Amino acid sequence: MKKIMLLTLISVLLIASGCGKSENTNKNQHMNHENMQQGENHEEMNHETNQSQEVTTQAVWKFSKEIPKSNEMVDLTIQINDKDGKPVKDFDIQHEKLMHLIVVSKDLSYFDHLHPEYKGDGLFTIALNFPAGGEYKLYADYVPKGASKVVKNHTVTVEGEKVQTTPLKPDENLTKIVEGKEITLSFDELKAGTDVTLNFNIKDQKTGQPITNLQPYLGAVGHVVIISENTDEYLHVHPMDEKAKGPDAKFMTKFPKSGIYKIWGQFQHEGKVITVPFVVKVS
Repeated sequence: MKKIMLLTLISVLLIASGCGKSENTNKNQHMNHENMQQGENHEEMNHETNQSQEVTTQAVWKFSKEIPKSNEMVDLTIQINDKDGKPVKDFDIQHEKLMHLIVVSKDLSYFDHLHPEYKGDGLFTIALNFPAGGEYKLYADYVPKGASKVVKNHTVTVEGEKVQTTPLKPDENLTKIVEGKEITLSFDELKAGTDVTLNFNIKDQKTGQPITNLQPYLGAVGHVVIISENTDEYLHVHPMDEKAKGPDAKFMTKFPKSGIYKIWGQFQHEGKVITVPFVVKVS
């Protein structure tokens, strides 16, 4: 009798042990399945995020003359369409304008910052006057309503007498005299892929006194445009403190690649816009 009871007890224990293992295994399998599902969802979210960053607009550039000529006015239209070719009708204002148009010569000796007029149905227009013959690059900077900023570029060859070009060389002296202002550029280490703060210190050239009454230019203390030597890289940087009035104006940016870049800082004082250029080398 005792032997029978002992065998019965052993059988019960074995069955209970097997059930426990089965439940634990099923539970672990279920948890692993949930983790796999979470991983798949996470990948899908990242994929969707990447898709949302894809360019969804296109720019159609058209001059009123087939070949623009230097020192002659020429009309330019920029038609902004969506990826299906339909006009983008609504845009967000960025620093008081719907579009910023940057025009530079191939050697970056010429620079202009303009603002085309919006006519509706995605159409922007502006009249241009190129100062000399040669190649120019244009950057249209805009924000479709509710979307991220978009930059489109276009290269045009202009007929006319060309000016002598000189290769870009990094400035040895980062203090420039422009429009009666002494402007000094300083920064941390210039290294590609690393955040850097660019500081423009502005003084009166004659007195050496700091300028503390800079006026807002396009809604901020200043604007900075940076273009690489080969014109492939374009950065439009806004100030860290838009309400600053000088003498310092700080801008944070990140150079995408090493190489030589030209920097244009733009500020306004006593109703006049001041544009100061610098050339730097990024390691």
